[in-house]
Amino acid sequence: MSLASRLGSETRAAGKAFLRRRTAVFFTFLFPLLIVGIFGVLIQTRPTGGGLFTESPAYYVPGYLAVVVLFTPLSRVGSEVARHREGNRFEKLATTPLSRVEWLAAQTLVNVLIIGVAAVLILAVMVIGTGAEIALSPLLAVFLALGVALFCAVGAMIGSLADSQDGVISASNGIAIPLLFLSETFVPPYLLPEWFRPLLDLSPLTYFSRGVRAVVTPPGAGVDGVVVSTWPSGPDPLFNLGVLAVLAVVAFAVGAIALPRTD
Repeated sequence: MSLASRLGSETRAAGKAFLRRRTAVFFTFLFPLLIVGIFGVLIQTRPTGGGLFTESPAYYVPGYLAVVVLFTPLSRVGSEVARHREGNRFEKLATTPLSRVEWLAAQTLVNVLIIGVAAVLILAVMVIGTGAEIALSPLLAVFLALGVALFCAVGAMIGSLADSQDGVISASNGIAIPLLFLSETFVPPYLLPEWFRPLLDLSPLTYFSRGVRAVVTPPGAGVDGVVVSTWPSGPDPLFNLGVLAVLAVVAFAVGAIALPRTD
């Protein structure tokens, strides 16, 4: 089999495995929409009014996208690796032409496609339900793909090190929840203690959120066209894209190496 045939076969198998798990489908497609509905539509933002949601709706686009870009790859790929280990599937894969790099690449491709669809739904609900002013850009798709690839690789590391599928879920949540709220997603940096702000640069999700925010909406975008705040401009989006790309490549290499050859 050629490289394309091997990747295509494994990608189709991984896609069918995802669709058979209703819980995974729910948390990938419906759970983020519930989050948008609760916080974006019901609670809503209160620009300049104090509290957590003090920015205009468009500011929180990276946060809502991060729910699927972060949680889905970590838990799904991590659990898939754990299942393969428990079922001695890596030992069987070692007898096939499919390499560990190709296996992880196929899992990543499936997640990119799935999360791409989920991201479209999230953006549509935000525009319709919250009135967020979103300027679509081709770079958004690149940020999504790199973010998914990065956290798929981290999920592979977690699955390779955890002792069970339950351990994968615990470790994934322990990593994802702090990153989700401490990476310039839902919480603006000025609401955090000054001593903590430099630590934001240590989170890979920070570069995703900064880049996405820069490409989907201009600084100072407000409600009904009224400017309600000036967001920190931060580094150029291409800088964030470059950092995210480097992190994704390094993480993918480490994740592929971490996958067991046999069990």
